[in-house]
Amino acid sequence: MVIAQLDKFIQSLFTREASLLSLAAGKPPSLTIDGRATQLMDQRPTAVQVRRLVAEITPSDQQTELKGTGQAHFVYNSPGDRRVEVLVHDWGGETVVEIQPAGSGPPAPPPSMELELNAIAPPKLARGQVPARPAPAAVPPSPPAAVPALGMAPTHTPVAAPARSPTLGPQSSRGGNAIDRLFHRLVAEKASDLHLSSNETPMIRKDGDMVRLSGEAPLDTQQLFALLEPIIPATNRAQFEQESDTDFAYAIEGLARFRANLFRDRHGVGAVFRTIPAKIIPAEALGLSSAITDLCNLHKGLVLVTGPTGSGKSTTLCAMIDLINRTRSGHIITIEDPIEFVHENKQSLINQREIGPHTRSFKRALRAALREDPDVVLVGEMRDLETISIAIETAETGHLVFGTLHTTTAYSTVDRIIDQYPPDQQEQIRVMLSESLKGVVSQTLCKKVGGGRVAALEVLLVNSAVANLIREGKTFQIPSIMQTAKNVGMRLLNEALCELVANKLVLPEEAIAKAVDKAGLATALKSRGLG
Repeated sequence: MVIAQLDKFIQSLFTREASLLSLAAGKPPSLTIDGRATQLMDQRPTAVQVRRLVAEITPSDQQTELKGTGQAHFVYNSPGDRRVEVLVHDWGGETVVEIQPAGSGPPAPPPSMELELNAIAPPKLARGQVPARPAPAAVPPSPPAAVPALGMAPTHTPVAAPARSPTLGPQSSRGGNAIDRLFHRLVAEKASDLHLSSNETPMIRKDGDMVRLSGEAPLDTQQLFALLEPIIPATNRAQFEQESDTDFAYAIEGLARFRANLFRDRHGVGAVFRTIPAKIIPAEALGLSSAITDLCNLHKGLVLVTGPTGSGKSTTLCAMIDLINRTRSGHIITIEDPIEFVHENKQSLINQREIGPHTRSFKRALRAALREDPDVVLVGEMRDLETISIAIETAETGHLVFGTLHTTTAYSTVDRIIDQYPPDQQEQIRVMLSESLKGVVSQTLCKKVGGGRVAALEVLLVNSAVANLIREGKTFQIPSIMQTAKNVGMRLLNEALCELVANKLVLPEEAIAKAVDKAGLATALKSRGLG
């Protein structure tokens, strides 16, 4: 039997009872033992060398994908019946290999750890020369004890990859990490975000205001990173080392999921966690109007939910996707960064893909979705021109597409999309958008009287009159159409704010603070005796 060079490391993975073997370009191979990374050797293989090492054990049916995209996911039987799950992915141009036990194997003496780099060195290296070591990273690599949930079905047919929990997402906690205590406090306080900054007391955002957590001491950079380290997936650790920020998700079973952003600033390390409730709030409980829920009955077209960061776009979109999932028999694909709300299959089949672990980018996943027989596609964020173009193309080809944009009003969303295109293409995109855009829900969160927050929703439905204005480039006239079409469910933001004030859910000062047309709202409130 031919012994692959990685077999030596895999033997050590089992004999030392490690949970993870990690190889990355420019970094020493390491084992994760009891949650701590242990360096196996000083040598640091290049990207070419890492790829050649893993190519020796990659099944033939994945060799093409490995050479092309740098990705593979399979189960490998190492000599001695040591079965391992192998994940290969390309992150920031570097190959990362993560190997974890997929079964138990008999113990064996530890093999020699001297990696034969010269035998697989790229042609430019002289014989006997070892690649120069790069400068140490600002934060030393230390993968967590488990590979993040992959959500990818293996294509190597002889052995099936072990099942993973579909409910916990890419990184999760059952037994508990030290940071979990802060998440429990975050949920108990009914706050939306947890802010951790070096040399600062942990803070939460409650009802829109930043509040320091009582009884908590400030954390220096080392203390903060030690707190965060166990919950950062290995792929995100690599991205953080290269780019100084990364997004991932973390879940505590029975409590909630948390969308995380880890970053560096002038003080050191920082992180922000957004609470994603474990239980999906249905559209009925959110109080979404029939005009909004009717958009879920469409079979093709583009529906956008917009608003500033933290305005509740994800909650509204989740409720709309859940409504489709409960009432229609179809195939739903979501593309998110990271996965936020976790949906279970109900009437529909739903596949949730995350940027990073499951696909390289929104545009790549959106192009692939066209070949995956979807009825509904959710694009977590339409970030760039290419993603917007593919989303419109997908809507035009007979699919229902949901997406988000960071715009403050429904009608300005149309201008934002058109302005993304070069001037010579804008006339064409106006025509395409007038045919594919079906509705825009723009929302903002207001402080609620008595505590909590409530959403003010502006609703634009694209009828023939609105489509004609988009086509002719007269989007500035859309608000007047919305004002005269209340009977079909359209609503301006000022009207939604007036209603909240009239129902004594929001104070007039808060409504005016959140309004775009503040003077117009102040006049409307006075005319109704609410100002």
